[in-house]
This record gives sequence, structure tokens and C-alpha cells, in this order.
Amino acid sequence: MGKHKFFYYSPFKLIPMVQVDISQLSGECNTWREGLRQLRDEFSQDKVRLQQVANPTLSKEQLQDVEHLHNQFHIQLINIRDLKQAVKAHERTLAFEMSSADGQLREETVADHEYLFDQYQSLDHRLGDLREEFNQFLGQV
Repeated sequence: MGKHKFFYYSPFKLIPMVQVDISQLSGECNTWREGLRQLRDEFSQDKVRLQQVANPTLSKEQLQDVEHLHNQFHIQLINIRDLKQAVKAHERTLAFEMSSADGQLREETVADHEYLFDQYQSLDHRLGDLREEFNQFLGQV
């Protein structure tokens, strides 16, 4: 990418402005996409595992839990896919803006980067809660 530098507020540090290399932003995007791939794989496997433990001998309450977890896995896998696509589009925007005549990022692009970071962390937290709920369910069946 390049050695172009710009300033933006960093959610990682408590200082108001920090100088960042475009390769850092690109690297963060790559890290997020890899993390999302791993989460997708994990929750796809959990969805299969849930189907394996679901059987007619479960109580009505347990079958409702299976349905709830199945729906949550489906929804969260969609959320993972959507966020991964948004990060990929953001990376294309970073590359395009840095290759333009002035080689500068728009403020909106920097704000988008921070927003995507927040979305990634929020999704990771929700998935952690779902993981915990699923493990509790597995402990009961």
C-alpha cells in the first residue's frame, strides 16, 4: 500500500490523534477478515454439532432451545458474512483513495474504519455470549 500518513482518532489509545500508516489500516482489515473466517468456521461446526445432538428424545424445552440456537447460528453466520464483505469493501476504498491523485483518505473513510472496528468487537462479544449459551446447552443434554 504505501507510506502515506494521515491522522485519526485511535480507538486503541487514549490520545486524541495518532499518526498511522495506511499499511496499519490494511493490516487491521486483514486481521478482522481472518478472525471472521475463523468465527464462521467455528459456528458452522457448532451448527452441525447442534443438529447431531437434536433428537426426538429431548424434552420440549430442550427442543425449543435447539430451535433457538439453530436460529441464532443462522443469524450470526449471516452477520459474520455481511461484516466480512463490508471489511473487504472498505479495504478496496482504502486502496482506491490512497492511489488517487492526492493520495489522501477522506474523513468518512477513517470514520468507517472505526465503525467497522466497533462492529467487529460487538459481533465478537455477541458470538462469545452465543458460544457460552451453546456450551451450557451441551452440558445439559
